[in-house]
Amino acid sequence: MEEKDVYKTIAAPAEGQVTEKRSKFLAFAFPVRTVEEVKELVDAYSKKYYDARHACYAYMLGHERLTFRANDNGEPSGTAGKPILGQINSNELTDILIIVVRYFGGVKLGTSGLIQAYKAAAAEAIAAATIVEKTVDEQIVISFEYVLMNSVMRIVKEEEPAIVSQSFDNDCQMTLSIRASRMPRLRERMEKIDGVRILATE
Repeated sequence: MEEKDVYKTIAAPAEGQVTEKRSKFLAFAFPVRTVEEVKELVDAYSKKYYDARHACYAYMLGHERLTFRANDNGEPSGTAGKPILGQINSNELTDILIIVVRYFGGVKLGTSGLIQAYKAAAAEAIAAATIVEKTVDEQIVISFEYVLMNSVMRIVKEEEPAIVSQSFDNDCQMTLSIRASRMPRLRERMEKIDGVRILATE
């Protein structure tokens, strides 16, 4: 059975480079979580390599891999962003941005040449990266009276969720984070303790 609560991304930024008929393609891969981060990086690299002919990119966000975009940045439609995105897809990656900066070498590559070069550059950056597997986690907020602390902590110890935050007054509150596939069991066990209230889940 395929695990739906794991996804693959890259651990840290990585770079790759391809030269095709004197055109130089510099590829940069970044781990990203939001569209804002993508925009900041694209802007920064467009400025940094202002003298390059094109700065094309593609990104994929979210463990469901539903948020993505490919941008050709002036290259013929479908010759740059799409092949970059294709590499992200074939490696089943998400939360990743790949920017490929092209310095024109004076020889036109043609459509298929461009597609191959952008694909190869993106592949180089991915090959240089460390791919990591992460779990999709969910959060739950519980509230309970202090006298129930031992019962709650026994479940926390056995189910091993991460404690995101906690406050202990007369009324205690804890935010717990656990892998999605294990959330139903954690929730069910907490609900069985009389006096524990589940306030919210993320």
